[in-house]
Amino acid sequence: MSFLKKLFGGGGGADTPSNTAETHNGFTIIPEPVKDGGAWRIGARIEKEINGEVKTHRMIRADTLQSFEDAAKASLDKARMLVDQQGDTIFQ
Repeated sequence: MSFLKKLFGGGGGADTPSNTAETHNGFTIIPEPVKDGGAWRIGARIEKEINGEVKTHRMIRADTLQSFEDAAKASLDKARMLVDQQGDTIFQ
């Protein structure tokens, strides 16, 4: 199980602090910054239940930040903006 946690960023150790999901306009946003050398790349998972099915979109950006906390905050900001701009079309 720990292999899967490390693979998908859920290790919870010092290298991968826990992520906190938030709801925005009916979407669930889970910040998932990706370790990239000595920095963290902006990334998030965006989910919404539509017609009884959970749809998922993975967002990754080229931007990197030095701390996980900064990258997680920026990931939430970018994901909120994406949801506001695209709404449900994000899943097409």
